[in-house]
Amino acid sequence: MSSPSKHRYKRQTWCKRLLHKRLPVTKWLPEYNSEKALADFIAGITVGLTVIPQALAYATLAGLHPQYGLYSSFMGCFVYMIFGSCKDITLGPTALLALMTYQQIQGRNFDYAVLLCFLTGVVQLIMGILHLGVLIDFISVPVTVGFTSATSVIIAVSQLKGLLGLQFKSGGFIDTLKKVIINVPNAKLADSVLGVTCIITLLLLRKMKDLNLPVSQKGLKKTLWLLSTSRNAIIVIICSVIAFVCEKYYAESPFKLTGTVRQGLPSWTAPPFGTQIDNKPVSFLQMCSDLGSSIVLVPIIGVLGNVAIAKAFASGESVDATQELITLSFANILGSFVGAMPITGSFSRSAVNHASGVATQFGNVYTGILVILALSLLTPYFYFIPKASLAAVVICAVIFMIEYEVVKPMWRSRRADLVPAFATFATCLIVGVELGILAGVAVNVILLLYPSARPQLDAETVTTSSGFSYLLVTVGNSLYFPGVEYIRQYVERAAKKQGGCSMPVVIDCRYVLGADFTAAKGICALSNSLSSRGQPLVLLAPRDSVTSVFSGAGSSVVIVLSASDLDTTLQDLTGQIALPVLNSKGNGTPPPTYDSLQQLDDVPEVVIAEEPNRQPLLNHSCKNGLSKSLSTESKLNIKNIGRG
Repeated sequence: MSSPSKHRYKRQTWCKRLLHKRLPVTKWLPEYNSEKALADFIAGITVGLTVIPQALAYATLAGLHPQYGLYSSFMGCFVYMIFGSCKDITLGPTALLALMTYQQIQGRNFDYAVLLCFLTGVVQLIMGILHLGVLIDFISVPVTVGFTSATSVIIAVSQLKGLLGLQFKSGGFIDTLKKVIINVPNAKLADSVLGVTCIITLLLLRKMKDLNLPVSQKGLKKTLWLLSTSRNAIIVIICSVIAFVCEKYYAESPFKLTGTVRQGLPSWTAPPFGTQIDNKPVSFLQMCSDLGSSIVLVPIIGVLGNVAIAKAFASGESVDATQELITLSFANILGSFVGAMPITGSFSRSAVNHASGVATQFGNVYTGILVILALSLLTPYFYFIPKASLAAVVICAVIFMIEYEVVKPMWRSRRADLVPAFATFATCLIVGVELGILAGVAVNVILLLYPSARPQLDAETVTTSSGFSYLLVTVGNSLYFPGVEYIRQYVERAAKKQGGCSMPVVIDCRYVLGADFTAAKGICALSNSLSSRGQPLVLLAPRDSVTSVFSGAGSSVVIVLSASDLDTTLQDLTGQIALPVLNSKGNGTPPPTYDSLQQLDDVPEVVIAEEPNRQPLLNHSCKNGLSKSLSTESKLNIKNIGRG
């Protein structure tokens, strides 16, 4: 193949890969067939029966009219069919984002929810373009567990009001729980009985799909699975029929009903860049100021959940977080034009989609069409849905999100991980979900920085094969400025206590991943301090990046690149700094040296002490307190020892 043809082929291949990566529909659509279409149809309808009652319930949870839940449920389906990378994921309203939306529209109007949806999409698009999906990695599993569990508790408690037929206004978890307890005597019997019955029934239906039936009962098993999967729709329909009958035969319904739901599709309009509260105009900037940190936190939480679901159903394949960011951004931006609140992937509906045998992302289209048909044809019947049944649907959806079972493995593996988990959990409950996740991330960052401030250190006395002894200090982390003073103090103490103020000190840098200017200067000061009392300091086998930091900082610390050169270097250093032996008159004479260390070991300690006027100043001690410093340049005969 000629060079121009080869270049053209490579360019075409690159463009094709990019197209498949950013528009996954171009990859699977050419291979679409009738078998896949049937599987997608069954899965799409099954998910649609799940999303409709959940959408109505989540809209109520968000403090919106029920139709807003349906407005939020169809646009994401069509967008994900084109841009989505995982066939199992379905986009739409979730309990978590509904709660975060509710936090922002208290005392305001619905325009804030729609604007939040638009801004969520814009922020996600910016993150996708800048490839900032890596930011999600800063939210660890313990923080996610604490956040998800706390929000599940908050959501469940917030639904007790509808479950018991109570009516009051509250703000925050503590206030809601307090008012529920105070108003329990005012609970409506009919709503309470209906709500508790719905919860029990939903839990029983949920367990039906897990029954172990013989292989011969395959048809019955599929029927039970379908009943279990469609349990939300079944409960809502049955409760609506009961409410309709009661409305017909009694002057007043014994249940609190959903009420009028606006019929028809929403109009295509731009999101509100201004609104009115109490007949006072509110500008776009003021609305953004009111939304505050949620403009950033809601997009991050949305992407975090969506990527987690994608990984769960990826079957070991890599997940492109950037593509998921771009897909979510388009879904939220376009959704805001039809009055949607912020949306993301739903784990429960994605699990239903997967279990229904979905073949491609086209299953989302059938789900979206079913939601549109419900808006067009079924909204008059939504009037009779009891609020207690919707509350039961929400409670049964979120109670299984409380991840209490991970506490035990965390305790067994690393107990420090429980700190950010419980910090996130407690802050979410007491203060709020936005500050809760920020608190969890802050605690996590502190735990990450702590090893830099207090690195793992270990000191031991090492004797080489040639009999030379030195103090080895192993640093188990990076050499950064928060821990340099701690390292200095530790080495100083070890050099005095274990090194006897005389042994050379070697800092093992093989496990040191990085260093900075402050640490280099600190280690240099440590080297000067040790050398002043006759203890040379050597850095053993640092990485190239660490070496460059020390050389760039102008440090004079001796660096040995390999362990094989350490013994020779230490002996040369100790020979250079050895002090002369002093006689009684203070006149210096060269220190005694020997042909081998074995000859020194054979000399009894008393031999040195026989000449009182010639006491050597011991610079480098060993086990028997004698100097084992050898100078290769000047060697005296062993016979000179003793009588002088």
